[in-house]
Amino acid sequence: QVTLVESGGGLVQAGGSLRLSCVASGRTFSTYTGGWFRQAPGKEREFVAHINWSGSSTAYADSVKGRFTISKDNAKNTVYLQMNSLKLEDTAVYYCAARHYSASQFYYWGQGTQVTVSS
Repeated sequence: QVTLVESGGGLVQAGGSLRLSCVASGRTFSTYTGGWFRQAPGKEREFVAHINWSGSSTAYADSVKGRFTISKDNAKNTVYLQMNSLKLEDTAVYYCAARHYSASQFYYWGQGTQVTVSS
């Protein structure tokens, strides 16, 4: 069992930056792929980014590519999401997720952290 706890959300002006953190506990995180998803009010949850177990491979949604960076520190059991040049449409609850590298679906989820971008 893996427990994920996100932090770092908050209120920021458009064009600003935030860094989200996701700390995993319960099992070693080094064999897990980490991911970030988000859900805006009235919308379905959508993929934002993921990073493979070693941190050597990443993928991003087109909407955040070039602005967001996902990273992973296995020694700290932590996945980060650096968000720069934030836009109003980035406002959402951001969820951390994890899956074993051999699995195809994410099955561990955090409780979410609110990110609000204001004009």
